[in-house]
Amino acid sequence: MSTITIQMPEGLANQLRETAATAGVTLDQFLNSAAAEKLSAWQTVDQLRTRALRARREDFIAFLDQSPAALPMPGDE
Repeated sequence: MSTITIQMPEGLANQLRETAATAGVTLDQFLNSAAAEKLSAWQTVDQLRTRALRARREDFIAFLDQSPAALPMPGDE
């Protein structure tokens, strides 16, 4: 495990403590989870950007052409 010391506004620190307590976890657990979620989101965006660079419009059109013609589900109009 690593120890990281950060500085943040006192109001934010208080909100984090309160939220962790409400969730029934320690502040360390809450911050670890929050950091992991944010890192995952950033990595997902990077992965999607990388995949988008390899995408070809022709392949997308071919995929759509193979899709059945169907009305949208109620609520998806």
